Amino acid sequence: MGISLKYFFETYGCQMNVAESAALALTAREEGWEEAKSDDEADLVLLNTCSVRATAEQRVIGRLAHYKAKKKKGASFALVVAGCMAERLGEKLKEKGADYLLGTSARSRFPLILEAVMNGKKDVFYEECTFKFSSFHHDEANPFRSFIPIMHGCDNYCSYCVVPYVRGREVSRSPLAIIDEMRSVSALGVREITLLGQNVNSYECDGLNFPSLLKLLAEELRKNDTLRWIRFLSSHPKDFSEDLIRVIADNPSICRHIHLPLQSGSNRVLSEMNRRYTREKYLDLVRSLRSAMGDLSLSTDILVGFPGETGEEFEETLSLMEEVKFLYAYMYHYNPREGTEAFKLPGRIDSDVKRERLSRVIALQKRHTQELLKKRIGSDVTVLIEGISRKNADELVCRTEHDEMVVVPGSVGALGSMATLTLSALKGNTFRSQVIKRS
Repeated sequence: MGISLKYFFETYGCQMNVAESAALALTAREEGWEEAKSDDEADLVLLNTCSVRATAEQRVIGRLAHYKAKKKKGASFALVVAGCMAERLGEKLKEKGADYLLGTSARSRFPLILEAVMNGKKDVFYEECTFKFSSFHHDEANPFRSFIPIMHGCDNYCSYCVVPYVRGREVSRSPLAIIDEMRSVSALGVREITLLGQNVNSYECDGLNFPSLLKLLAEELRKNDTLRWIRFLSSHPKDFSEDLIRVIADNPSICRHIHLPLQSGSNRVLSEMNRRYTREKYLDLVRSLRSAMGDLSLSTDILVGFPGETGEEFEETLSLMEEVKFLYAYMYHYNPREGTEAFKLPGRIDSDVKRERLSRVIALQKRHTQELLKKRIGSDVTVLIEGISRKNADELVCRTEHDEMVVVPGSVGALGSMATLTLSALKGNTFRSQVIKRS
């Protein structure tokens, strides 16, 4: 038997990319490849890329330059660029050192690339293909949590966003396939699943919408001795129905944390963004969620410096943040993305102004995060014990259903268990607990 070839992956961007990299890695192992410990020993290096922001693409461009330089020094490996950048930039990436491209709808081509590398071929010839979900996406690096994609693509065409252009129109996955993967990861000891989609709550397949799918999965989980929690990412406010709120409230296995992207607190800016909800509708939704589930935590996305955003409109975002008080937020300033509608808009904001606005949003969010976390000190919480602390091998890292992190003394034997802890102190944004009460 010959020596196995080795692969090394670098994954950038969203949780969907993490899940898709895991599926590609499984394909490689099924073809007889082994995972390399570093790029130095790899026969194939794959960069799974993101195009949502220019900074994400620039990181990959830097990595391409790094690998191109390694090849010039005599290193021998195949370089694959996968994901959104491969879809958006195509053959231009070969000028930057890529040997093979794997677009967002082309994962089924990956075995052909592996075969080409094994046989020393430079070109891969294949027919056009349409998107197909992989059957399994579990990442072995996270043994107790698993991402399960249920949708691909997006039909929203928010004016600033490149996703519909690089991932295509929405495709929903068969509920039977979702349940099959749910059962498969449960057999491996997974305790928590996260359902993924660019717009997860617009799911529609085989007569099921997202609330009915979520209810079906919660019923399946009740029959399962291993799985305990369900999460989902990311939900669009315009599609968050009363039915969905009711299903979450009625099923305690669905975690009481919702990521609900806001982007802006200004109605005019939201309209220019093509978000299809207003400030008032967003606040009504938050009130409905908190009325149904008083212990709910919320996180969000906030985009500042959109073309034409005035100082007063920016202040509307700050005031909405003050009203809602998110547990955490992903905050960024507008990056022009060629091909989107916003790219054509006049009134681009000066970079210094964008940075100043972003710094104010970050400072406000840090204050809100600390306020909310401090109020939780003394609370008893259920956690999933996920791993060992990198700073202290005698401490365990845990996560609450509200997506808060806790560190507690403990041994490796507790990994993967559900436990009750008292939140006794706070260091930064991480809680401390003294003892595991029950597991």
